[in-house]
Amino acid sequence: MPDDSRSARLADHLPEYLIEALGLGLFMVSAGAISTALEAPASWLRAAVTDGGVRRALAGLAMGLTAIGLIYSPWGRRSGAHLNPAVTLAFLRMNRMRPLDALGYIVAQFCGGLVGVFAVRLLLGAGFSSPPVAWVVTLPGSAGTLVAFVAECVISAGLMYTVLRVSASRRFAAWTGVAAGVLIALYVTFEAPLSGMSMNPARSFASAAPAGIWQHLWIYFVAPVLGMQAGAQLHLLRHGRTACAKLMHTPLERCIHCGFEPAADGLVAASASTLQDPA
Repeated sequence: MPDDSRSARLADHLPEYLIEALGLGLFMVSAGAISTALEAPASWLRAAVTDGGVRRALAGLAMGLTAIGLIYSPWGRRSGAHLNPAVTLAFLRMNRMRPLDALGYIVAQFCGGLVGVFAVRLLLGAGFSSPPVAWVVTLPGSAGTLVAFVAECVISAGLMYTVLRVSASRRFAAWTGVAAGVLIALYVTFEAPLSGMSMNPARSFASAAPAGIWQHLWIYFVAPVLGMQAGAQLHLLRHGRTACAKLMHTPLERCIHCGFEPAADGLVAASASTLQDPA
């Protein structure tokens, strides 16, 4: 592709990249605010809810609802709401998006996550950055590093397989975001004691960088990618082709992945490239 054509595509797709940054940034703001409210020693909510398991379940519910809100928002419907480099890499391997767009998404996700974490620190101060909240860093639980790695692989595979399976169903595609949000809520509630429940390299990096805690970051870079690749491969083996690289595909927003464009008169219209793999 000529350089001028590549530059034009980057400029045209920039809104989707910025949405990915905004989406993960907002997710981190929600995660930071919820964790501070539930776990900071000075928080009245922590004093009111003394059971750690109940607090974790509340956090799971809140984060699941956050994910659902972002996926179904006009922004999420526009970009596809990956919000996660491991998700983007899985769609890239399945040839559901172009390498240049995947790079744009991943860079945006890392940048957006960092901005979101620093925004929480600015708003909430030491209650967010001090233990036990500690920048919401994801760390292995008491069962150790190996268990955390395996757990991250398993939950990442489960999420990716579910997203692909539901989104490929004509009957249930509209419920893809709900399915993803329910899994996130369950994972936070039941799996977080094993690995901290990340599934997302950009999310873990956004917390580790300002905290200066690097020793376990490799787990959250490697395991989610391996897990989501495994989930994608399982879906391909069992069900064949996948849907577009969007968690929510509607007739109201364009799609830079499959080439769909809404008609000017509001009717559904699709370009010829809609039915083809991206180049």
